[in-house]
Amino acid sequence: MDSAHLVALTGALGDRTVAVIGDVVADEFVYGRVARVSREAPVLILEYDSTEIVPGGASNAANNVAALGGRALLAAVVGRDDAARRLIGTLHKRVDSRRVLRAAGHSTPLKTRILAGGIHSPKQQVVRIDRGVSKPVNASSRKAFEKAAMDLVLRADAVLVSDYGSGLVTPALVSRLRTTLKRAGHPVPILLDTRYRLLEYSGLTACTPNESEVEQALGVHIDDNARVLEQAGRAVLDRTRMDAVLITRGSRGMALFVRDLPTIHIPIFGTDSIVDVTGAGDTVVATMALALGAGATFEDAAHLANIAGGLVVMKRGTATVSSTELRNAIKNNRG
Repeated sequence: MDSAHLVALTGALGDRTVAVIGDVVADEFVYGRVARVSREAPVLILEYDSTEIVPGGASNAANNVAALGGRALLAAVVGRDDAARRLIGTLHKRVDSRRVLRAAGHSTPLKTRILAGGIHSPKQQVVRIDRGVSKPVNASSRKAFEKAAMDLVLRADAVLVSDYGSGLVTPALVSRLRTTLKRAGHPVPILLDTRYRLLEYSGLTACTPNESEVEQALGVHIDDNARVLEQAGRAVLDRTRMDAVLITRGSRGMALFVRDLPTIHIPIFGTDSIVDVTGAGDTVVATMALALGAGATFEDAAHLANIAGGLVVMKRGTATVSSTELRNAIKNNRG
């Protein structure tokens, strides 16, 4: 890894715009202090401390693009509810949210995480409550969303598609986005982050599945088996007809598969004493998209994404990485 080259590349990220298309989630964190065990049932009683709502899903990816110095154009659908108001209010100033549609009768997807701990101990997640995550949008809202998406991709240096499984984003829509870009003579990278339909998308620039998503899609078990990993990565590459596949492997780092090139294995950046992986995938795909939009190679983009991912998992909750943090991490890791 050429550290000086990567440092220079971080300077080019601020000149780029990424269209982020897909599922936004309001990530709510409720903090409390363990008081005692309830007499009514064998459960903990928490004394409430505070509540925080931060952007999740596509909105977290957009915030990561902005934190790295880029500009994000966000197209999504939320409800006309308090979760949407608070979510939009926490977006970075470089996130253009004018195409975030507030649909009547739609509930903003909300994931509530309850975290508990003592006065002098770190808070640990004890339960998560999901609301409105899989509720479909109505036909008129979908049509408006798709029109907004078509408009934004023509103004971007890269496109990031975030499919968290609500049904808002479909392979057919992404195919139309790709056709729109081709007809307009605007061949920008299109990156995919999808939870459940990895093999249904095809012909895009790159995807960034984690290892468990690859295992689920192919029906295999990778673990430490290098041969299975190689076969799985090549299978995803072939079946999706992507130009590149970046598999994130947690404490095992990442593996980059590029057509007609040897596999590149990237060790984990930093320590494997991970604090919180919430939203780390959004950070990885956002960094990758911004870097490719700035003209980086797949290898350089993957190295930047690996460093950004290593930094964000050391932060509690859904978080972002700034361009300054990324640049300093590269400089401090030289040699």
